[in-house]
Amino acid sequence: MDVRLSDFREEWAIQFAEEAELLRDIFTDQIIEIHHFGSTSVPFLKAKPVIDMLVIVQNIEKMDEWNNHMHDLGYDVAGEWGIEGRRLFRKGGDQRTHHIHCYEQHNPHIHRHLVVRDYLRCHPEEVTRYSQFKEELAQKFTTTNEYSPAKKQFVTQLEQRALLWYALQ
Repeated sequence: MDVRLSDFREEWAIQFAEEAELLRDIFTDQIIEIHHFGSTSVPFLKAKPVIDMLVIVQNIEKMDEWNNHMHDLGYDVAGEWGIEGRRLFRKGGDQRTHHIHCYEQHNPHIHRHLVVRDYLRCHPEEVTRYSQFKEELAQKFTTTNEYSPAKKQFVTQLEQRALLWYALQ
């Protein structure tokens, strides 16, 4: 998939809310909470225009029962996709619009994702630095297969700063 880096857009919050409503209708009583996270959830952060949604559910195995239905609605069913205990659904094909990350309540990845989001929302200097880094990578790499691994070390260090910030609160 090509790297499509965009300036922050207010409409991403609307797209999140619309998709969240659709997911609530599909998964009904399985959903505990739905959060907008990732770069599109942070004001002024450059982002690939893909809405990352964190869906906290009662039972992760039950999510597999909706695979065919999600596929019929245009989602790619990716299973765990490298993270044990997650179910990932991707919408939009090569022009991806949404990533739905489902985790069972109490999964440690939930905390990590939300802390990084909240840290960035509270630290505009980190937003500026991360945006600049993303722009540099987008000039070097044209596909997400190259771009995403190149971000890994930066994101890991950002996550460590965010977790320390959270722990000191």
